[in-house]
Amino acid sequence: MNTNTLELTPFKIFTAAINMSAALILVLIVSGTIKSPPITAQELIAQGTVTSPILQDNFIESANEILSTEGQEKEFNQSVRQRYRTGYIYDITPGVKHIKLTYNCHGRPVRINVVEINQRINPNIKIAPQLSSTKLSSKSTITTIAKKQNSIAAINGTYFKPQTGVPLGTLMINKKMYTGPIYNRVALGIFEDGFDMARIELNANINYFGGSIQVDNINQPRMLSTDVIVYTPEWGNFSPATPKLGIQILVANGKIESISTQSLPIPNDGYVIIGPESKLKSLFKIKHANLDIKTIPNWDNVNHIISGGPYLVKNGRMFVDINEQKLGAISGKNPRTAVGYTKEGNFIMVAVDGREGASVGMTLWELASFMQSIGCINAMNLDGGGSTVMYVKDHVVNMPKVKGGIAISNALTISIKS
Repeated sequence: MNTNTLELTPFKIFTAAINMSAALILVLIVSGTIKSPPITAQELIAQGTVTSPILQDNFIESANEILSTEGQEKEFNQSVRQRYRTGYIYDITPGVKHIKLTYNCHGRPVRINVVEINQRINPNIKIAPQLSSTKLSSKSTITTIAKKQNSIAAINGTYFKPQTGVPLGTLMINKKMYTGPIYNRVALGIFEDGFDMARIELNANINYFGGSIQVDNINQPRMLSTDVIVYTPEWGNFSPATPKLGIQILVANGKIESISTQSLPIPNDGYVIIGPESKLKSLFKIKHANLDIKTIPNWDNVNHIISGGPYLVKNGRMFVDINEQKLGAISGKNPRTAVGYTKEGNFIMVAVDGREGASVGMTLWELASFMQSIGCINAMNLDGGGSTVMYVKDHVVNMPKVKGGIAISNALTISIKS
């Protein structure tokens, strides 16, 4: 007799059928199909309904998971209704709500779209920034960016250079640093199990045998002739021009391949370092170099980073540091985009329409007050004005001046993990 064959006795068949029936009944009760007082998996076992030890464990786990999820959904629904009492609330997918409301801001109307996400209900939700293309010098509409990622929702992301589309500020996607910080502006860190928000500094070095050289930025426009900047393949095919008294060093697969005063091709498996010769001359006789990128604070386990500025809410209190982040030019009532998260870990995206009679827009302090009122313990401003746009389920849901929104450099997207 084959000892690996499972012998199905009449008793085992009967027990399995009873267990399957009990599981089905519990699911129907939980879903509301059968109206009955709540009953736990342990009670069913105590009653003798579930008898197989192995099936008991699986049954308890799956049944309690159903009950837990139902409780979380009920709590989420109640909290959203509480926060947005005058809004219209729409379900996008389990754990994701879209809210449309008109907010009375000092006697003037403001049209606001909000997307709130609860990843505890739906762990398959992915929140991540996305570029419009594989190269930084590119722009697309939010609809194009969102559909490319099969996103169910999206908002415009960080600031960018209008002429080229290169993001201005920290941008990391899937642990890869695309651009470094400008003025150490505030950034959102997205982790596997939550979020953090802080003003970000770059902590990067070119390490070689016997020493290291500090890197001032990555794939950003030069602000000082003394800066050492690294340009990766995402910048483009060639590095930018060399500053006065500067030098360029091409590193491919960890090996220094060429040194020049002229622009160099950026290798697919490496980068080009540009900076003053006085700072880079120690690499002239070195064969190998390694780029090490970290941040301050040290977000070792971060998956994605997107910067913005200024802060709106910091540790539960309104906090708008416009001058410190050199963002005085964006004051006044304008269309606004913001992100934040609650103490429970819900993620919130906001798009505010402005510059029209039906929606006058918000100042940064007004936006900070709104973000605090909907429960954000930390929140920050993103690119706004003509860039402000929100996408939900194949449609732009706010009303930007340009129908469908202008072409933007990057977006913050909500997708379902495949």
